[in-house]
Amino acid sequence: MKLNVAYPATGQQKSFEVEEDKRLRVFFEKRMAQEVEADSIGEEWKGYVLRITGGNDKQGFPMKQGVLTNGRVRLLLGKGASCYRSRRTGERKRKSVRGCIVDAQMSALSLVVVKKGDNDIEGLTDSVVPRRLGPKRASKIRKLFNLSKEDDVRKYVIRRTVKANKDTRKEFTKAPKIQRLVTPTRLQRKRHQVSQKLKRCNKRREEQALYHKMVTKYAKIMLSIGSLTKFLISGKAGREDCQKKILCFSVRVRKALHLQVRRKLR
Repeated sequence: MKLNVAYPATGQQKSFEVEEDKRLRVFFEKRMAQEVEADSIGEEWKGYVLRITGGNDKQGFPMKQGVLTNGRVRLLLGKGASCYRSRRTGERKRKSVRGCIVDAQMSALSLVVVKKGDNDIEGLTDSVVPRRLGPKRASKIRKLFNLSKEDDVRKYVIRRTVKANKDTRKEFTKAPKIQRLVTPTRLQRKRHQVSQKLKRCNKRREEQALYHKMVTKYAKIMLSIGSLTKFLISGKAGREDCQKKILCFSVRVRKALHLQVRRKLR
């Protein structure tokens, strides 16, 4: 079985081939995310504690966290699930995955050093690999250099040198674009957005008040028309003529009020 071991403190990782099952028994029947003492692997591993992070079986199927079996199962996987990458929106697929329990059928196992032992392991804990890129977010740059809010973050960006090649003869440096950087331009834009929002709120209130005023005026006119209708219809002669005249008058009043409201809302 191949053991792929990583040590986050130094940024190094190394693969180890272990043929004897006696040395690997400590991993059998263990689940992903469990911590294992690595003394049985060899003398150089004395005192080391490793955490199981994943692995593949002999056919190449990956281990999946949460599947409590040491065999292979077929699961319907969608976007966001491990062991699957959706190609289209809403796509789901039934995929074969390995359970999260380690057994002898595994071909590779991924491990992380949780606790370092007494001895250094060559290529894993003996040297430190420098980080290729520095932090990009403004708050993380402040945290790295212990800066205050008054300090200018742009002066502390970690630049990296790009070596010369056939196209570019000279070496040059590149720096990341700082994310979440609060500048005077950003503050001015935010103030403008707030002022625009307040203007919209005030305009909406004024229009609402005007609309309610027109509605009450219209209700009063309709009430007076109703009382006039009752008075005219109470007489015996000319009832139909009175109804037609009142209806025409009410329609004209309604149209005039609607026009007035539209003009004022514009």
